[in-house]
Amino acid sequence: MRKIYMDYSATTPLHPEVIALMTDVMKNVFGNPSSLHSFGREAKKYLDEARQKVADLIGAKFEEIYFTGGGTEADNIAVFGTAYAHRKKGKHIITSAVEHHAVLDSCAKLAKSGFEVTFLPVDQYGMVDPEQVKKEIRSDTILISIMHANNETGTIQPIEEISKIAKEHDVFFHTDCVQSVGKIPVNVDKLGADLITLSSHKIYGPKGVGALYKRKGVRVEPLFYGGGQERKIRSGTENTLGIIGFGKAAEIAVREFDIENTRVKGLRDRLIKGVLEKIPDVRLNGHPEKRLPNNAHFSFAYVEGESLLLSLDMKGIAVSSGSACSSSSLQPSHVLTASGLPQELVHGSVRFTLGRENTEEDVDYVLSVLPGIVERFRSFSPLVGRKTV
Repeated sequence: MRKIYMDYSATTPLHPEVIALMTDVMKNVFGNPSSLHSFGREAKKYLDEARQKVADLIGAKFEEIYFTGGGTEADNIAVFGTAYAHRKKGKHIITSAVEHHAVLDSCAKLAKSGFEVTFLPVDQYGMVDPEQVKKEIRSDTILISIMHANNETGTIQPIEEISKIAKEHDVFFHTDCVQSVGKIPVNVDKLGADLITLSSHKIYGPKGVGALYKRKGVRVEPLFYGGGQERKIRSGTENTLGIIGFGKAAEIAVREFDIENTRVKGLRDRLIKGVLEKIPDVRLNGHPEKRLPNNAHFSFAYVEGESLLLSLDMKGIAVSSGSACSSSSLQPSHVLTASGLPQELVHGSVRFTLGRENTEEDVDYVLSVLPGIVERFRSFSPLVGRKTV
């Protein structure tokens, strides 16, 4: 049976060049980058090279990149670190209802400890209205956190507009770019963000390593204390091997950006067109145009998304029913719920996210088996005939 992976927003396989470099480093570079002897200096050299490559990926300066244990940790440092560092100025934070749980749960925790959080609504596409952001800013607002692109639906937010509003009101602005970097242009000066979150394993690098971009002069309070690594923002001996792999993945993402994303977008459009033509009562979730080039997120009326997922898996096709970070939860998607979808469509959602190993043949195979699976489940659904889409 053929095996097709279409869950690239959950994680990506290591790029062959990343594997090659990490294998060599694993064998030959084991020093602690904080050590002053030759072994430590060699590790520090590799660490610095990786930091520069990640900085180049988003147009940042070398000293503005801080390595973390992943995107979730970077989000936590951005949210908690900014809140704690500036709580004397104010305790009001603005975010959206469709953020990743690393931001939502952090804000919820702050709300229980004396901060006030405004959770902005979104439209039917999961889009935040910049005017609503402006309306909610108060004199005690210290942070706005809006993700660049949604991890479930792929909707791209108007980050540049929101960052200008934040700057006009002297409010710090954080954006989670875990899903967007490597897929759409991410440049720190163009986006205008003070803090940006990145993750290695979304761009064909290793898991367990991420980065926080912190604009020079922006103050955050560290969450970890110890040896003072990462210029005291994230203490703890650096995951040198993972960081080196991250750096290589960042280098490749820059090199292959145009060709690979154009190719993947073509596959995504082929998939969307085929699904909408071959299967009735299907809704494409997220913005129809302002979406990530690899994301196709559907709601199938009268069918449970988990049932579709498992049936596709039996055919060798790996997809997702939503965010991989919370897929074990029985709770319906907060993103689709916030976008106003009725619960029957929320529960019938499936996310296809494509990547570098997918081909036209893969897409055509999906289109050859998916209609039959949907039809089979609908044949014994008591909901068929009710208007939902």
